[in-house]
Amino acid sequence: MKTGPDLEAIGEQHGYVTDLELLSKIGTTYKNVKLANDGHTVLIPQPSEDPHDPLNWSWTKKHLILLCIAATSFLPDNGSAVGAVTLIPQSHIWGLSEDYINHSQVGNVFMLGAGGIFTCALSTYFGRLPVLFWFTMCAVWTAAWCAGAAGFEDFMAARILNGFFSTVAQSGGLMFIKDMFFHHEHARKINIWGFILIVNPYFGPLITSFIIDVTKWQWAFGVYTIETGLCFILTILAADETYYNRRIPREQRIAPKSRWLRLIGIEQWKTRHQRSTFGEAWLRLVRTLLKPTLFISAFYYLFTFAWVVGINTTLAIFLQKDYEFGPRQIGFFYFAPIVAALLGEAFGHWIHDLLARVLTMRNKGTFIPEFRLAALWISTPFMVVGLVLLGYSLERKWHYMVAAVSWGLYVFGTMITTVGITAYNLDSYPEGSGEVAAWLNMSRILGGFIISYFQVKWAESRGTIHSFGTQAAVCGGVFVLVIFLQMFGEKIRRRSGPLHFKVR
Repeated sequence: MKTGPDLEAIGEQHGYVTDLELLSKIGTTYKNVKLANDGHTVLIPQPSEDPHDPLNWSWTKKHLILLCIAATSFLPDNGSAVGAVTLIPQSHIWGLSEDYINHSQVGNVFMLGAGGIFTCALSTYFGRLPVLFWFTMCAVWTAAWCAGAAGFEDFMAARILNGFFSTVAQSGGLMFIKDMFFHHEHARKINIWGFILIVNPYFGPLITSFIIDVTKWQWAFGVYTIETGLCFILTILAADETYYNRRIPREQRIAPKSRWLRLIGIEQWKTRHQRSTFGEAWLRLVRTLLKPTLFISAFYYLFTFAWVVGINTTLAIFLQKDYEFGPRQIGFFYFAPIVAALLGEAFGHWIHDLLARVLTMRNKGTFIPEFRLAALWISTPFMVVGLVLLGYSLERKWHYMVAAVSWGLYVFGTMITTVGITAYNLDSYPEGSGEVAAWLNMSRILGGFIISYFQVKWAESRGTIHSFGTQAAVCGGVFVLVIFLQMFGEKIRRRSGPLHFKVR
């Protein structure tokens, strides 16, 4: 059964047209397209007549799943950052230096990226839901292991494995968003999911600082285990399989029967022939990375987001040394990035779509993915100024509120940047939503993994003005890649062609 023109594939190559009046002028092929409730916004992709099509699900079901994905996305960086604060009491208990114990942190951070690559490939082969279910179950187990670790080696092993499993929704969330929502909804839903990605590293230290001030450090990971368990319960109660192959006629589909069988992957295993093979699932990742615009975007994101991870995994050490902050004061300090991320979410909720509408009107009604990059002109100055001021605040020992506001400026900028760069690459390669998310996640984690090794020593040897100033210069310097993509991205995408995956 034909579901209508593939407006998504057309938009990927020639620009997206979401206004009915303009679309009707293109030709008779595009008559009788399905519209949003406003009566004029064209739905991209066009939903089928199948009630099992995730695009046809109710608003409530879609947003319950989005809530589940967003909540589970809260876990990895949150849990990672818990270790950034507990290393202080751990160093006293185990008789090891804070820098040495930070190796467990670095291992955890690296696995947040590596786990995302596996999440994408396995979700492409086995289905979204069972990977979410089994990985979250393992995340509960490894979180509890962290809380009950007998020594540093035991703790480090648990931390590494927890990083691998807990990242499942952080790196795979974009797949669920793409499966359930239409093109004109993507930026707002990514903004919700992106807000969780940005804010979650700061809740861990905030809560942990208060915990270790009054009780043992193990309770910090006990609370993290409870949080992970609640997300696992939410997955069981609310999540569902969102993968839907639109290239298969409805009469050839195997209708879903049991959500419980889908949860553990039995139904998806029976329909695996309708998805990519195991080898094809991994090859999709390679083919996506070889797309020049995605590779450039990932390179840019690596050098702008790396400092988020680096700052968050080491700032407790700076605050302890420069301001003589105890655990409670460090906890209060983490309110600054949380407020900044909230402001970034509120601002981004309308700025991304506003910029897209304005630029689309100027382009005679045709939207191209490069319009998403306009928001980065707003976010970059916040990141650069925030890093410079943070460096001066720490070295000159300015009032801690100046340091807090400086950090907030940078976090506000990264919130806008994350949504912009993610939406750009999803619009560029909609059939590779999982692969796009996996590589962008890997790039930001890889940058943070590298800088976590030398952030403290760098600042101590050269001073925070030099180290954070260099980071600001890097953020400003790589912005030329954004300008390059705005000027030549569309031409490059057309020359390199679409992904042409066997299944979308």
